[in-house]
Amino acid sequence: MDQKTTCDPSAAFFGSMGAASALIFANLGAAYGTAKAGVGVAHLGIMNHTKIMRGIVPVVMAGILGIYGLIVSLIITNNITVNKYSNFAGYIHFGAGLAAGMASLAAGLAIGIVGDSSVRAYGKQDKIFVAMILMLIFAEALGLYGLIIGLLMNGKATSALGCSSS
Repeated sequence: MDQKTTCDPSAAFFGSMGAASALIFANLGAAYGTAKAGVGVAHLGIMNHTKIMRGIVPVVMAGILGIYGLIVSLIITNNITVNKYSNFAGYIHFGAGLAAGMASLAAGLAIGIVGDSSVRAYGKQDKIFVAMILMLIFAEALGLYGLIIGLLMNGKATSALGCSSS
């Protein structure tokens, strides 16, 4: 039996859902993290307006999560080809999109909660800044893990592109 599988039109659907999942979930995480941490920054502006530029770090880090989803989504979309896209590639791309998107969603939730409370604490105590940055880095790493896995999975799917004639 040939190693290459037949091309099913639904394979492109799964690949497209992976691309959409990466973008949607990553942007949901970025939006939540930005909104939640932004509330803390607004509160910081009331308490001590001179610390706003340092306190905006969580908002920036949350915004980066959307870029992770965009990267995976673009890579998946560029690999979807007519008459050469196997079911295996579609399923792997679907999983890659979910991995990157959900990891970024989780990171956005963590960044939002940690960012909000840490920025408020930073308004009262300068020494919390380093701890805030460390917590945010570890929360951001969750999204980065999803990006890495999504890219590795894409490599596996790319190696499986192509279908037999039967």
